[in-house]
Order: sequence, then structure tokens, then C-alpha cells
Amino acid sequence: MSAALITAIILPALVGAALATAGRFAERIAVPVSLFTAAVMAIAATIAAITGAEVTGGVPAMLGAPGPDLRVDALAAVVLPTVVWIGFLVLVFATADRTRPAARFHGLMLLFLAAVVVTVTATGLPLLLAAWEVMGATSYALIGFRWQDRNRVAGGFTAFTVTRAGDLGLYLAAGAVVAGGGSWSLTALQSLPGPWVHVAAAGLLAAGFGKAAQLPFSFWISRAMEGPSAVSALLHSAAMVAMGGYLLLRVEPLLNVTGWAGPTAAWLGVTTAIVLGVIALSQRDVKQVLAASTASQLGFVVLAAGVGSVSGGTAQLVAHAATKALLFLTAGAWLTATGTKQFTGLRGVAARWPAVGVLATVGALSLAGLPPLSLWYAKDVVLAAALEEEPWLYAAGLAGAALAAAYSARIIALLWRRAGTPEASWDDEERGTRRVPRLAVVPMVVLAVAAAGLALLGTPLLHPMLAPLSGTSVSWPELAASGAIAVVVVLLTLWRTPTVRSGMHWFGLERAAVAVIATPTLRLAAALARLDDRYGTAVDRSGRALEQTARAARALDQRGPAAVTGWIGSAVAVLGRLARRPQTGQVHHYYIGATVTVAAAAVLLLVVR
Repeated sequence: MSAALITAIILPALVGAALATAGRFAERIAVPVSLFTAAVMAIAATIAAITGAEVTGGVPAMLGAPGPDLRVDALAAVVLPTVVWIGFLVLVFATADRTRPAARFHGLMLLFLAAVVVTVTATGLPLLLAAWEVMGATSYALIGFRWQDRNRVAGGFTAFTVTRAGDLGLYLAAGAVVAGGGSWSLTALQSLPGPWVHVAAAGLLAAGFGKAAQLPFSFWISRAMEGPSAVSALLHSAAMVAMGGYLLLRVEPLLNVTGWAGPTAAWLGVTTAIVLGVIALSQRDVKQVLAASTASQLGFVVLAAGVGSVSGGTAQLVAHAATKALLFLTAGAWLTATGTKQFTGLRGVAARWPAVGVLATVGALSLAGLPPLSLWYAKDVVLAAALEEEPWLYAAGLAGAALAAAYSARIIALLWRRAGTPEASWDDEERGTRRVPRLAVVPMVVLAVAAAGLALLGTPLLHPMLAPLSGTSVSWPELAASGAIAVVVVLLTLWRTPTVRSGMHWFGLERAAVAVIATPTLRLAAALARLDDRYGTAVDRSGRALEQTARAARALDQRGPAAVTGWIGSAVAVLGRLARRPQTGQVHHYYIGATVTVAAAAVLLLVVR
């Protein structure tokens, strides 16, 4: 039903824009209006996913390209409901968490969700670009939502500019389509002629890597943790970061037809899974652990796109979205209650709020890949495809999975083991409320059920049915091996929690980016600005010289030819006036004049003779 898909986009976009711009006048109605809108949006998106909705006659028609603007195919039918329902649950949590001002926050969140829905269902580059831009702009506003704090605004700016650098790849791909005379459809990009198919693949890789926080773009997600907890729970679980991986899954045929883009995505994805896994294991801030683990887990989605396992990557994306949204919400609940994100203040906090502690444990165990939880099977589908492609890819993927088990178990150990007086470290970021609202627990419970319930994907009954869909048959020895590794690593970490410091500062990724890219770019820009100033000065001086020359020429003209011309004109005018005086119209005057003239002529003749 196209009406359902249109509703899932237009309704949140209009309501979100109204709330975001209404200011304090909409504060009282913002929450109920937002929740109602999000619920309707989620229901409409689910209907669209079930019916395979299409919307036609817009951008493609204007560009002379056949096909629909928006379409819910098999891939979108899985991702679309995931995004909108997690968005609804996050808004429920934000209501309990009392994120203020509510009108602006809920308005921006609804606008962001509308842009994500378009991103998921767009069939061509023009509409995808438009939604991508709105998604980036609203993410900047949400991360820097508390704009009075310069650090938070700076964090949003860093996230925005770094992802924007990757977003240029979409414009590069669009340029390749124009130059190659190809179709705007994402499913037809692999048909571009000659070198343009490689240009398009390179551009889309850059855009996907940037949004998914893959190396070397990964550091932006660390700075994005300055945003409110609800923002992190949506943007860095099911929405913005996930859209980078989703884009690469969407254009998987293009990646594999080039011969180099697929392997590049696969190796970069698995490298990110390992490097960011080490970084996650080194952090002392719970949100930083979750940020690094997000990039690490998205590495498996990128790996799936590289090896052609679209279904495996989709399963990984969906399972990770539910799991990570749950963990971000639990971290946000503890931040509100204790006023800190640091592990020194959160040691043993799970025992103080056991309901949240149990839910966080479910999320952490799922993130660890423990069987039979969701990420265990999803990750193994990806690893099985990697094994068929390259054994070393499989080995590297297992290493990334082991690191995931380690940093997840470390979270569990630190949250349940009380050491010292953690209360002394409370309120270091904000004043804690010392309570977790019951309403805030409701979306956590739903997400925990989703994170654990998706474990059905790994049951013996459904495993044979899903193997054809994934394109790869996952053997039981592979499932058992990865499950055993996860269990052993979790037990070892719980027994003796490791202390890793090497990646505490994200291996200097931001400093490296500043030194290698930002600083040279700024210096080049400054040099070009100075050159432009010199050109501007030269043009100004030339203009002033021409003006002075023109003034001199005008003065000379006024004193020379113009003056002579004026004198001649004046003389002619005087003569004309003199000649006009005798012309009185009186006949006797003419007679007198004629007599005088004849007499004068006679006298002249006599004198001359």
C-alpha cells in the first residue's frame, strides 16, 4: 500500500517540522503528539513492509527514468520496521527521561526518522541524496542538542563534518552516473559503462564507510556520544550508523562486479571489527565502549556486503540494532540516575537497580555473541560467507567476534561487581536523580525480548529454512566453534577482567585525521584565501586606477574638444539670435532693410572702383 508508505514519511516530517519550530508554545502537547505520530508511523511502515509498498511518479519520472521513487523490497521490509519501532521505543524512553525542551527534541527526532525511512526505501540516487542530507543535518542538531555546552556542539560538529567528508562519495557516484549516461536506479549502477562503474563504487564505498564509522572515519562516533542518551540509542543503533552498512548491502551487486570494491569492503570491515574491538576493550566510559562496539559490529555488516551475504548482513544489522538500542538506553538510565558514565562510578550499579541490570546483561550477552542469542547466529552467517571467500577473512572475523565477547563480558563484570565507593564518583557529568522511572524500563524490556527473541534464527527448525535466503549454508561445526569461543572468552573475562590501555584514546585516530587531512586542508585553504585576497587587492587597485583614468579623461574632454564644441555651439546660437532679430514680419521693415542693403552695395561698388 503506497498510502501506508507515504504516511510513514509525510506525517512525521510535517509534525516534526511543526514541533521543531513551534518553540515553547508546543511544550505541553509535544510528547503526546510525538508519541502518537511515532506509533502511527510505525504501524504504517509495518503495513508497507508487509504489502511491499511502492510510490511512483516523482523524481525518476522527472529525470526520465522508469521505476518507482520508493519501494519496500525484501531488504527494506526487514530494516524498515526495525528502524521505526526502535524509534518509537526511544521516544518513549525520552519521555520518561524528560529530555527538554521536548518540542524541539521530539520534532528533530521525527524529522530524522522520516529521512531514514526515505533512505531505506529510496530506489535511486537523487532521492537517496536528499534523504541522506536531511539525515545528516538533523543528526548534527540532535548530537549538539544541548547547544549551551560548547563541547556537545563541538562533538556534533565533528560528527557532521567527518560524515560529510564521506558523503561526498554519493555526489561522486551521481557524477559517474551523469558522465556514464547510466540509470539513477541503485540496482542498475553495476551496468555503468567503462571506468564509471569503478568511480561509482569508490564513491559509494566512501559514503558507506563514513556513515558506518568504519576506519578511518571511526573517531567521529566517539565525539557523537556528547548527545543525549536517547539520541545515541537511535542514531547509533538502528539509524544513522546502520544506514552506512545498509547502503553497502543495497549496492552489493555493484561492489562485486568491480572485482576490487567487494574485497576492499570485506577487509576494511573486518579490520574495523578488530581495531574498534580493542578500542572498546580499553575504554573507561560506558558510552565510549558502546560507541566503539557499534563501529566494530557494523564492521561485520560491511564484511557481509563485501562477501555478498546480504541476508547475513541484514540479520547482523537488525540484531545489533535491537541489542545496541537496549544497551544505550540502560546506559542512559544509569546516567540520569547517577550522573556519571564512568566505570568508576558504575561499579556494582546493576545490583542497585537490578531490573535495569538484568536487561543490560541480556543486551551484553547478545552483543557477546553467546548462543543462542541473536548476534551469535547472525554473525555466523556472515563468517560462513567469509570462509567461502577467503579463510583469512574468516579467521579475522573470529578474532573480531572474540573481542566482542571480551568487551561485552567486561561490561557485565563492571556493572555487577561493586568495588570501593562508586558513589564518590557520581554526579561528575550531571546531577543524578537517584531513580530510574518505570516508564523508562518498558522500552528496555521490549528491546531485551527482541534481542533475545531473534535467537529463534539459530534454532535447528529454522536454520535449514534460512540457509537458502542467506546464500550460505552455515554448518553446525561453525556455529559450535564460534559459540564455544564466545563462551570461553566471556568466562575468562568474568574470571579475570583484563586491563587494556592501548586503545583508550582511540589510537589517536582523530589526531591523525587532524594532522593528515584537516591541518593540510586548512593550510591550503588559508593559502588560497591569501592568494584570493591578493587577487582581490589587485582587482581593487586596477579598478581604482581605471576610475582615476576615467576621471582624468573626462576632465580633459571637458577642457579640450568638449570646450571647443561648446564654444562653436554658443557662437552659432548667438549668430542665430542676431539673424532672427530682423525677421519681424513687417513689410516696411523689409523695405528699409532692402534700401539700406542696396545703398551699401552701391557705396561698396563705388569705393572698390
